[in-house]
Amino acid sequence: MAKTSGVIKIEGTVEDLTFYKKDGKNFVRKKGGISKERISSDPNFVRTRENNNEFSHSGSSGKILKLALGSLVFKAKDSKLSSRLLQLMSRIKNLDTVSTRGNRQVSVGTAEGKQLLKGFDFNANAPLKSVFFVNYDLDTATGVTTVTDFIPLEQLMYPQGSTHISLQSAVVHLDFATQESEIALSNLVNLPLNLTMSTSVLTPSGVPTGTGIQLFLLFISFYQEVNGVQYSLKNEEYNVLNVVEVI
Repeated sequence: MAKTSGVIKIEGTVEDLTFYKKDGKNFVRKKGGISKERISSDPNFVRTRENNNEFSHSGSSGKILKLALGSLVFKAKDSKLSSRLLQLMSRIKNLDTVSTRGNRQVSVGTAEGKQLLKGFDFNANAPLKSVFFVNYDLDTATGVTTVTDFIPLEQLMYPQGSTHISLQSAVVHLDFATQESEIALSNLVNLPLNLTMSTSVLTPSGVPTGTGIQLFLLFISFYQEVNGVQYSLKNEEYNVLNVVEVI
C-alpha cells in the first residue's frame, strides 16, 4: 500500500492501480486477487466453482419466479426482494438430495420446498399477516378465494391517506426446470374503507396446470380517491402480495 502526496488527489481506478481516501488521507494500491481463469480451471478451486454454479442457479430461479408473476410483482415489492428471493431459492435448492454438489436444482428441491414458498411476502414492508385480519377460504381446485364478512376499517391495517382498497387473487403454474409458466388473474374487487361488511369472491380466469408447481396468491392494493378518481397510494409501497398456498 502506498500513500499519495501529490497536489492532485485521485480517487478511483486507473489501469491496475486503485486510488482511495481513508481517514482523510489518500492511498494507492495495486489491484490483486485470483484471476478468473485460475478459478475456472485450478483443482484447488473446485468448491468455489460448485458454490458459484449453485449461487448463479438460485439467482436465476428467483428471476424466473418474478417473471411468472408478470406485472403483479412490480405493484408489490420491496427494495431487497431480489436478495430475499436469492436466499429463498438457495434454501429450496439445498433440499435437492439427489443431484451432485454444485448441480443441485431448485426444481428438484421444490418437492419439500413448497412449504418454504408458502407464506412468502413479495413486499416485506407489508406482510399479509400484519395487514389483513380476516378469514378467507381458498378452493385450490377452482382457484376461487372467498373473503367473508370483511369490514375494512376494522380488519385491515391501512396506510394514512388511503380511501379504498382492491382485492385480487392469482393462480400461477410454474416449472423451474423448463422455465414454463402461466398466470390466471381473478376479478378485481374494489372497496371503500368504511364499516360496511361485505363478502368478496375472487374467481380466476382459469387454473393453469402442468408439470411443476401451482402457486395461489393474494394481492391487496391501496388507493386515494380525489374528485372521483382513485390514485395508487405512495408509489404502491404499501401493497401486499403473498403466496397463500403452494401445491
